[in-house]
Amino acid sequence: MPFWNEASTEPKRKFRWILSVGATDAIPAWIIKKVTKPTFTISEVKHSYINHSFYYPGRVEFNEIEFTLVDPVNPDAAANIIALIEAAGYTYPDSPDLAKQTITKAEAVNALHHCYIQQIDHDGVKIEEWTLWNAWVKEVNFGDLDYETDDINEITVKMRYDYAEKSL
Repeated sequence: MPFWNEASTEPKRKFRWILSVGATDAIPAWIIKKVTKPTFTISEVKHSYINHSFYYPGRVEFNEIEFTLVDPVNPDAAANIIALIEAAGYTYPDSPDLAKQTITKAEAVNALHHCYIQQIDHDGVKIEEWTLWNAWVKEVNFGDLDYETDDINEITVKMRYDYAEKSL
């Protein structure tokens, strides 16, 4: 009997997930509408010998993730994202002293506290979890404005991390 005919067989669903980023008041899970799961690339090393090429696997590099959130009036997601960047060490260049400051990795990672992507089943039980280690915000796009549409304003955030670990 094919396994799909068994009633207990259930695939993971794309719409059952929770992204947890930072403190719960910074980016509430309910405003996040889309996230990419971790991906990685394995580099290759080429060895040429006479008229032939031979390839060997190299280093594993995890790629950025991206998530999209809606920007409600309360909580103000745009203000909360800016607060995360400020917590990472960024200051507006109001004076020559402040203009010299930079964001450090330790401050950027600590500003987020943690980053987990959890897939859940129909009862809300975790069935898969990805932990993004040393994650920090790399890019923020606050969207665009347009008189021709009544769409909800969205914010797109790209995050860099050292590696992702899957559990469950």
